[in-house]
Amino acid sequence: MSVDPLSETLSALADPTRRAILARLSLGEATVNELAEPFSMSLPAVSKHLKVLERAKLISRGRTAQWRPCRLEAEPLQQLDTWLGDYRTLWEKRFDRLEAYLDTIRTQTDTKSDDHE
Repeated sequence: MSVDPLSETLSALADPTRRAILARLSLGEATVNELAEPFSMSLPAVSKHLKVLERAKLISRGRTAQWRPCRLEAEPLQQLDTWLGDYRTLWEKRFDRLEAYLDTIRTQTDTKSDDHE
């Protein structure tokens, strides 16, 4: 069964270790050993996380001699941001309506308090 790219991305991002790995890779390429340093887990465990990130196309691995640097791939994150952008617009419109409603209530309250003076 094929999983859509957005679901792969969200699934990969669901784990805090994988998010930390991506944050590290946002600073530049790194080896598996470098990525494993801050974690108290085995290299095979870190490699499993990297495989999930690679399957989601969030990272790629190069090959320079025996060094296999991992690098962040931005495209899936850009697609996620585009998808979230639609919802961001929806919520901004709702907040704008709420603000307008609250302004109406404040104006009515101010008018009533002025009438009683």
